[in-house]
Amino acid sequence: MLADATADEREAAIEAATLAVRRGELVVLPTDTVYGLGADAFDPAAVRRLLAAKGRGREMPPPVLVGAASTADALATDIPEWARELMVAFWPGPLTLVLPHQASLSWDLGDTRGTVAVRMPDHPLALAVLERTGPLAVSSANLTGHPAATDADQAEEMLASEVTVILDAGPSQGGVASTIIDATGSGEPRVLRLGALSLAAINEVTEPLGVTVVDEG
Repeated sequence: MLADATADEREAAIEAATLAVRRGELVVLPTDTVYGLGADAFDPAAVRRLLAAKGRGREMPPPVLVGAASTADALATDIPEWARELMVAFWPGPLTLVLPHQASLSWDLGDTRGTVAVRMPDHPLALAVLERTGPLAVSSANLTGHPAATDADQAEEMLASEVTVILDAGPSQGGVASTIIDATGSGEPRVLRLGALSLAAINEVTEPLGVTVVDEG
């Protein structure tokens, strides 16, 4: 387990995950919420493998994890000021923002309808990998219809035959998936999935800006 690893062992594990991603393979990595199944966001074949491994179709495109908040501007456009304030308040952390994607990007995450879901995770191993690989398409490490893996053993049980590298950092810090907010500007700001971040915490940031986020559930 990498929580007890030496610096050299940790470096070797990060490098193995990085090389696997660059080869178009799938990796399992810890985040601050649940374990994730990751692939190079700019490798369409790798993203297809990710969706197939989970038993998903193109109608359920994966979110994209980034290693720095500034990367959001390279992936998305027309980011509202209130969404930027949420990034300042909760990134890195359990907040996913659905934004209009940059049309010029050469990628294929599935049937995104012109959007991308972006998050910066609060986990040192995930951030270390992202620093080397760039943006990763990452969905929870589980088969569709099963609970998200909260440790490496659960992820291995479901996905071992599909992945090249599993980074084991012990049980997830949070164990609850991120909160997802629609920030596309296509309607009133709303929660698409309520997770680790509460609606009250979100509106504490947005309401001083004149914006109230609602829970569509």
